[in-house]
Amino acid sequence: MAKDAGKGEWKECIWNPRTREFLGRTASSWGLIILFYFVFYIFLAGLFALTMYVMLQTLDEHKPTWQDRLTTPGMVIRPKSDETFEIVYNIQKTESWDMYAQALDKFLEPYNSSVQDQKNDECKPDQYFLQEDSGDVKNNPKRSCQFKRDVLMDCSGLNDRYYGYHDGKPCIIIKMNRVIGMLPGKDGQAPFITCGAKRYKVGKNEWREDTDKIGEMMYFPSNGTFNLMYYPYYGKKAQVNYSQPLVAVKFLNITVNEDVNIECKINANNIPAGSERDKFAGRVSFKLRINTIN
Repeated sequence: MAKDAGKGEWKECIWNPRTREFLGRTASSWGLIILFYFVFYIFLAGLFALTMYVMLQTLDEHKPTWQDRLTTPGMVIRPKSDETFEIVYNIQKTESWDMYAQALDKFLEPYNSSVQDQKNDECKPDQYFLQEDSGDVKNNPKRSCQFKRDVLMDCSGLNDRYYGYHDGKPCIIIKMNRVIGMLPGKDGQAPFITCGAKRYKVGKNEWREDTDKIGEMMYFPSNGTFNLMYYPYYGKKAQVNYSQPLVAVKFLNITVNEDVNIECKINANNIPAGSERDKFAGRVSFKLRINTIN
């Protein structure tokens, strides 16, 4: 009997036929509580939507209100086979270096003269291409300056379709990361790239540099400069046809059959030098190895 009584009490907790309550509440009670939460969540959703709307009215879709960035921009190289920044190939094996040439071809396609003539302007060099807004009137879309691949000369792929990889004189192309509004030089001095031996650790207290292995280098454009006319950058939406300036470095007689550790740096009179804590700030490091033995 006790067992049946307990079973009956359990059933009444779900549905009580005497009071007509379901889970302890009548139909009107359930209706009121459902209505309350329905109105409550509609209110919360409306408050959230209103808050988002007000916030979005304060934003500029062409330029971020706040920029959390390093004071020194990073740099990258092309070609790049993987995240290790290693370029290793054998002159005798075409397939080992042809992929680098193809990667550079693809990378430089947007810099063809036909594309640049169609999309971008021929700007006055050695000065900033400023396109400021007039109060609340946005000067958009903003124009961009032409950067044609023939500026890279021996590393343009126009005269040497293999970019020097087939004869052990490879080209490396360097670009500086885009930073909205950055003016990377003052008093008319353009930033420029220099490459040299990277200092690396070989023992507990021993460091080494491959200075004697690098050999002679050539920079394109002359002196490895990023011309001031490509700055400032106004953002992807405001400046849709922006062509990032490039610098190419050609290694003329680098030591073969050995690893050569190289570091390229940006030099400018108003950009702080990168710190050792961030190896990508204002510099890019990579390993270059050219094998001649099968």
